[in-house]
Amino acid sequence: MAIANARHILVKTKEQADELKQQLTKGADFAHIAKKHSLCKSSAKKGGDLGEFPPGRMLKAFDNIVFKKPLLTVHGPIKTKFGFHLIETIYRR
Repeated sequence: MAIANARHILVKTKEQADELKQQLTKGADFAHIAKKHSLCKSSAKKGGDLGEFPPGRMLKAFDNIVFKKPLLTVHGPIKTKFGFHLIETIYRR
């Protein structure tokens, strides 16, 4: 079974997600941005880190990024019922 480790930043609006992604693209630190802006308080404390998880534990839109897109690249914004996510997969095994 595949396992991944990813981190994310959750915000309310696409505009804010786009702005934060632009900062990340220019070299801003993901963990710092997550701690400062993410609405997901449990992962924000850990720099957006969600720990390890298998496919199916997260929402399908989230899994489609984590298990199918290139590693160490910030993807998104991805809209879910919670808001807009920026997602970076650290590793898959």
